[in-house]
Amino acid sequence: MQIETLIWLIPLPPILAFFTIVLGTNRNNRLSHIIAIGSMVVSWGLAMVVFFNAVTTEGLGHHPFHSSIAWIPTGDTALRIGVLIDPLGALALFFVAWTCLAIFLYSVGYNNYGKPRDPEDRAGLPPRAGGIEPMYARFFAFISLFAFGMLTLVISDNLLLLFVGWEIMGLCSYLLIGFWYGKPSARDAMIKAFMTTRVGDVFMLLGLVYLYSATGTLSYREILYNEHVLGMLTNTPSVIPALSTAGLIGLLLFIGTVGKSAQWPLHVWLPDAMEGPTPVSAMIHAATMVSAGVYLILRFFPLITAGWHEGGPLTPTMLVISFIGAFTALFAATIALAQNDIKRVLAYSTISQLGFMVAAVGIGAYVAAAFHLITHAFFKALLFLGSGSVIHGVEHGVQHTNEHIDAQDMFNMGGLRKKMPVTFVTFLIGGFALSGFPLITAGFWSKDEILADAFAHGHLAVFITLALAAFLTAFYTMRQITLTFLGEPRTKAAEHAHESVWTMTLPLIVLSFFAIAAGWVGIPEGFPAIGGIIPNWFHDFISGTLLEHPQAVAFNPVPLIVSIGVALGGLLLGWLVYRRVPAGGEDPVKKLLGPIYSVLRNKYYFDELYSAVIVRPAYWFAETFVYRWIDRGVIDGFLHWVGRTSLRIGDFLRNSIDLPIVNGGADFIGEGVKKSGKTARVIQTGRVQEYLIIGMVFVGIVLSYILVLRP
Repeated sequence: MQIETLIWLIPLPPILAFFTIVLGTNRNNRLSHIIAIGSMVVSWGLAMVVFFNAVTTEGLGHHPFHSSIAWIPTGDTALRIGVLIDPLGALALFFVAWTCLAIFLYSVGYNNYGKPRDPEDRAGLPPRAGGIEPMYARFFAFISLFAFGMLTLVISDNLLLLFVGWEIMGLCSYLLIGFWYGKPSARDAMIKAFMTTRVGDVFMLLGLVYLYSATGTLSYREILYNEHVLGMLTNTPSVIPALSTAGLIGLLLFIGTVGKSAQWPLHVWLPDAMEGPTPVSAMIHAATMVSAGVYLILRFFPLITAGWHEGGPLTPTMLVISFIGAFTALFAATIALAQNDIKRVLAYSTISQLGFMVAAVGIGAYVAAAFHLITHAFFKALLFLGSGSVIHGVEHGVQHTNEHIDAQDMFNMGGLRKKMPVTFVTFLIGGFALSGFPLITAGFWSKDEILADAFAHGHLAVFITLALAAFLTAFYTMRQITLTFLGEPRTKAAEHAHESVWTMTLPLIVLSFFAIAAGWVGIPEGFPAIGGIIPNWFHDFISGTLLEHPQAVAFNPVPLIVSIGVALGGLLLGWLVYRRVPAGGEDPVKKLLGPIYSVLRNKYYFDELYSAVIVRPAYWFAETFVYRWIDRGVIDGFLHWVGRTSLRIGDFLRNSIDLPIVNGGADFIGEGVKKSGKTARVIQTGRVQEYLIIGMVFVGIVLSYILVLRP
């Protein structure tokens, strides 16, 4: 079988699993999760075959695996639908397949056959019939649909098909964030996520339309691999004088990334998305869906950077992207310092790390951004699944002791390293990878490459901002590890916590391996003692996606020292500050920061700001202007006028035409027929002899006319 055929088949098993569960097996929990996991195993196997063929194929960047067919007729031509695997697509396929498979398996143990984590979650949901939990099968149906959308996005060969996968994931995000829709907070969160990401998606759709109108195609190969098309887009002015057509299209597509990857100022939806089950947080809001936004700008990197040459000044579009990314990285890291919910800390960490990637794209560090995208997917999925394991264990303690505490509050934990050793070790690996622990973890190599690229090309503002964000990342990560696992238990529930089942711990072990080993493929050449031994395979492979291969950054000790210093300094400071927090104690940083802590705790009041500036005015506008004036005043008034006028016309037609003419004419004809009948009925005697005489007289008259009177 040709490799292109296998690529077409990769998204097929999850979508078949979705329909099978929804239409057939939804009342059988075990069979539903077997079908979902089995479908993901098949997709994973196909993806691994494609990946290993890709990495062993010479010149994949210039001759990618590609196949397409006619899709939508457009007159003399047609939009084509197809699949494409180049170096970027192969690497994205690798981490998506692994993380999705790990999360599918983890979900079996976490959901415990559909039993809600909190009794409040069950309020307002469909009743169990015969002991069967309908939400369990529904969960696996939804994540199967999501896997289909993400895999479709990765293997697509054109922007329109990518957008289809993009929107399927948006739908699944809405469904899964509000999975326990009996909770008002879950319903609010899913609406917030849907509406916020729609803002970015609308601008992305405008960019898609603009790109098609300018080029007549949406195919990657016909746009991104074509110097003539890129040159035309670069040299054609747009409706905004400061931007070329390529720059404006790139900016519109980037706004889609801002929404999907939760970058400032559309970041507010992601922390509230933690209302969904923890596997949802790991799959959609850490490893895959939010990564799709960064994947988009990496895929369209040649368009975004059109007109820019390595080492030269950044284009206006790149300046905007680098500013948004760097600002988001530091902004979200500061908020994470004051969050107590173990999942919410990771949510802001995700926003911050995505900011690193976006900033890297903005300064032209394509390889570094792609490298951090892949390493982050593994260690952040590991951390989210680890947090779910922690919550699972603490909730067991809550049920055992009947202690009324928030099982997601880190200040209600402590000492879990002894109760949950596997979770502790794997979470520690993920936390160190997130912090950039030197030499060992994947996060160190990818984050260091971003800092090195920013420093080497003179983007000092980005370098300093990201270095500060990296220091804060290490600090709040060690804060999280110390409060959760170290010290002594601060509640009875923590004392009675227990390790999770194997279906939850096995994915943690697998992901922890990648959180370490994924960084080894990108060790920069010239790195002391290591760079000459292990070749920088990642740089050589991923560079093949671009027309011009970017040069590897020469080794410089300054960013290396900064990277090691902020990682170790942040980890050490986090341990020193939080190692002795007593039961019921306050956050030590609260006293240190004073009123600033409240600002961070309340997320700079962005939710309140948006509510005051956008949400409440929108409600007022809808209630006052649209409903009262437009709907009731204009539309209803017009409809009422039409109704009254129609009644008057109807009355006129009835009284002047219907009754006197139509009905009167019909009555006149009817009465005439009745009178004629009454008159003629007297000749109907019923005697055959009389009818025979009349017939003979008539015949005689006719014969007389024929024989005598007619000439």
